[in-house]
Amino acid sequence: MRSRLAIKTHAVLEHFFPERRLFLKSDTDTRFIRLRPATQLLTYAGAAAVIAWAIIATAVLLMDSIGSGNFREQAKRDQITYQQRLNALSLERDARAEEALAAQNRFNAALQQISVMQSELLQSETHRRELETGIDVIQATLRSTMQDRKAAQDALANLEAQTADGDPTSPDTDSQIPVAFLAGALADTARERDQILADAQAALLTAEKLEHDIKLMQEKNNQVFQQLEEAMTISVVPLDKMFRSAGMPTDKIIDQLRRNYSGQGGPLTPLSFTTRGEDDPTVDEIRANKILNQMDLLNLYRIAAERAPFASPVRDAVRYTSGFGHRRDPKTGGRRMHNGSDFAGPSGTDIFATADGVVTHAGWQSGFGKLVTIQHDFGIKTQYAHTSRILVKKGQRVSRGDHIADMGSTGRSTGTHLHYEVRVNGTPVNPMIYIKAASNVFEKQNQRARVESDR
Repeated sequence: MRSRLAIKTHAVLEHFFPERRLFLKSDTDTRFIRLRPATQLLTYAGAAAVIAWAIIATAVLLMDSIGSGNFREQAKRDQITYQQRLNALSLERDARAEEALAAQNRFNAALQQISVMQSELLQSETHRRELETGIDVIQATLRSTMQDRKAAQDALANLEAQTADGDPTSPDTDSQIPVAFLAGALADTARERDQILADAQAALLTAEKLEHDIKLMQEKNNQVFQQLEEAMTISVVPLDKMFRSAGMPTDKIIDQLRRNYSGQGGPLTPLSFTTRGEDDPTVDEIRANKILNQMDLLNLYRIAAERAPFASPVRDAVRYTSGFGHRRDPKTGGRRMHNGSDFAGPSGTDIFATADGVVTHAGWQSGFGKLVTIQHDFGIKTQYAHTSRILVKKGQRVSRGDHIADMGSTGRSTGTHLHYEVRVNGTPVNPMIYIKAASNVFEKQNQRARVESDR
């Protein structure tokens, strides 16, 4: 059976690949090599396989080259777009900082105006009280003078009656001298009375004018109070929203700051707009003390914002390469949890502290490379990994915006970048929550400022 199959196969191959001989001739001998049909088939099959492999490999290389070129172009376009966006955000941040400074200057000017108006109001009230006291004295003197005049008139009437009746006990001619003296005194008293009445009328007119001035000043005070109340509302509400959007309970934070930082933001002494020693506060006192309490709250929010990481750790143009959450591990390819945000940029890019705090680690740590860890208030801790150079030491106190390290690729890293983490009470949270919360608040304040300027 096998021989027949072999014979048939050989016949078929002989039909397509007839047996050939390759002669090799030398000077003394001639030899040949016989190429059987099976050998020729194997040769052709091998050549076809090599050609097919070359064609496929060339096609794959061409497709990979085209695809990688498109990917690089897309990556460059994305990087340019991201850099433009970062530059725009940087300009907006600078503009908002200038607007915040201008708002603070306006607020200080308004506060100085309130102080001046308060002094004027106190002076006006003192002047009015002095006028009231003077009017009381004048009225008392007038009443005493009128009584003296009436007594003198009665005495003069008695003397005139005694003289007319011829009373032997009546005074003689020389006794007319006291009568003339009394008449002159009465005339002087009448002139003094008229002068006192004129002074009293002038004092009443002055008091009416002062009351009018006080009303105008109260209206100005009311306008200033309204502007300050609106400014406090516009300033405090966005800050409260910023903290709450970052998951930070503002009530606990404010209570902690009042306990631990009373020297920087403690309660202020209530204002008083009167010198009468009255116990019941006026409406202006209530409004002024409310504004002062809001100023105290705004100051506490400012302190809290400086001690929470509401800022970006890099300011130069960088690329946001990886976010918080599960991702494909760049080394092993498996799916793992990523506890921070990655910012890729040139080697040596400056890295800044995102809030005030104390450096608790500054050195090498497995996986993170050269690592800087900063402990902040409210149980918040930030970490800056894979740096090329560390510029701070353990135990050093840093402020927001301090240059603490340079970007690098130390530790478990595939390229130059910053791995930035935020941990609250030891639990990692998304750092972009804090960065976006501050960005959203500042953007809304900028829009609100533009609307106010358009008005």
